[in-house]
Amino acid sequence: MFIGLFTLMIGYFVYFEAVLSEDVINNPYNSRQDAFAEKVIRGSILADDGTVLAETKLAEDGTETRVYPYAERFAHVVGYSTRGRTGIENLANFSLLTSDISAFEQIQNDIREQKDQGNNVVTTLNVELQEAAYSALGNSRGAVVVLEARTGKLLAMVSKPDFDPGSINEDWDRLTAEDDTDSALYNRAAQGLYPPGSTFKIVTLLEYMRENQDYENFSFRCGGSLTEGNYTIRCYGGTSHGQEDLTTAFAKSCNSAFASIGLSLDETAFADTCESLLFNKELPFDLTYSKSSFTLDGAATPAERMMTAIGQGETVASPLHMAMLVQCIANDGVLMKPYVLDRVENYSGGTVDSYSPQRYGTLMTEDEAETLTQYMKAVVEDGTGRKLNDLGFPVAGKTGTAEYTSDKSKSHAWFVGFSDTGDSDIAVCVLVEEKGSGSEYAVPIARQVFSAWYSQQAS
Repeated sequence: MFIGLFTLMIGYFVYFEAVLSEDVINNPYNSRQDAFAEKVIRGSILADDGTVLAETKLAEDGTETRVYPYAERFAHVVGYSTRGRTGIENLANFSLLTSDISAFEQIQNDIREQKDQGNNVVTTLNVELQEAAYSALGNSRGAVVVLEARTGKLLAMVSKPDFDPGSINEDWDRLTAEDDTDSALYNRAAQGLYPPGSTFKIVTLLEYMRENQDYENFSFRCGGSLTEGNYTIRCYGGTSHGQEDLTTAFAKSCNSAFASIGLSLDETAFADTCESLLFNKELPFDLTYSKSSFTLDGAATPAERMMTAIGQGETVASPLHMAMLVQCIANDGVLMKPYVLDRVENYSGGTVDSYSPQRYGTLMTEDEAETLTQYMKAVVEDGTGRKLNDLGFPVAGKTGTAEYTSDKSKSHAWFVGFSDTGDSDIAVCVLVEEKGSGSEYAVPIARQVFSAWYSQQAS
């Protein structure tokens, strides 16, 4: 018994050192980090091309200052390291406070009573794309998320209102004041939850396809609204779309047609599909995020079923989650785990650790993904996403206009989609708070993001 207990203890010790130690040390409540900081100068956070996003500057008197050259532009994803830690500053804290210099250099530094230089973290973030997304969002509240379709690399993540992580100490009281309405510290891209509006019709369409093998024979005559019982769903702007097949109904984002589809769906199967797409589940993402929610069940009223089918009601999703959904479609139904750390290097550039793309799982069949792609291309070719049709390369997408109060004149603007060139494709999600239609406000932002990416690829 003694030998068995001793073996288990040694086994757990080895497991802790190999697997758990970094997570435990990286916990913000672990005082051991203070000991690390006393001996190591915090390393730098770099973009995918080596551009410095965060670094520690030393004054002549040895005072250390954390500097963020891009100020607000990378604020939420890079984060800050004082007043607690957020973003990559928190995610990569262990690596930034670890120094993989030679033993000889360590001895020299000990003799001179100098700190060791911490490792640098190279991220997947692309400076040109981040700046394009930041500029395109302008002064609007909202978020932009860009993922590489094949790998899941996080190329850009913008959230506004924003803040300058370099002056977080000076601005803290203002940023955390009770009467502050900006919530600038809140990362809307990953933590914000919004009704997805018509972007959710992608999910409704997938469920309809799964329940109806003859889905291509769908036919509906839109008169601008659909009434069931005492509840009426109206198409955006009261538009009457006339006779529609499924492609036209999706491309024109016909609320009436999709409300009728919602009434026909099996609630249990619909909920299962949504959960398979990670609604009500943890996302495979290492930065702080909020879980999306889908609550439709067998007790739902016709009004709830209609609203849910068009992305209203109690359904909410984050821009990150919606970006992951279209990344999955772009990648033949395979969801890749979004990741933002590419590798860890010592200060002289030697690789200490590296990260590779990881499959999360197959969320839909390849045929389903290809069919959804064709429907989404119709949105761009002859639907609500027409402003993307002259980019010079194919884009598949879906717009959304999501009401968020009882005042139906107020809405969030959405766009989700991806390039479909077969090379270096990206998945994009744009959310603009309190603006209006997705086609008017979100699509132009997505256009600038796509253009910036492919201009960079061509150079």
